[in-house]
Amino acid sequence: MTADPKTIPLANSQEHQPAVPGDHFAMNPVTERPKFGGGHIWIWRLRALLFVTVCATCGVLLLILPWTPRWTDNPLLLSFPSLRQLVASGFARGLSSGLGLLDLWLGFWEAIHYHESSI
Repeated sequence: MTADPKTIPLANSQEHQPAVPGDHFAMNPVTERPKFGGGHIWIWRLRALLFVTVCATCGVLLLILPWTPRWTDNPLLLSFPSLRQLVASGFARGLSSGLGLLDLWLGFWEAIHYHESSI
């Protein structure tokens, strides 16, 4: 079967093909980056807000919770005394607090460095 050269675009052609109706990621011929619609920018903003909120919440929880009595006096650890002793050690508490600090840093870094493209 032979192909009709009038219907197949050339690979080195610089023409921009029009977007298919309903295509939300139409390519801009100048920059060749996806051009998002108005709804997509709000989804990215909501995603960034939720990411920062979850990181900050988990970070504060992991930073404070290991140093409270709830960390070791919970029903899950009462039946396992050796695991309870390991979790009550300063190493485990410091490790979880360090992860909490890392989580807080990650959330705030994302909030500070968030920017939207001008396209």
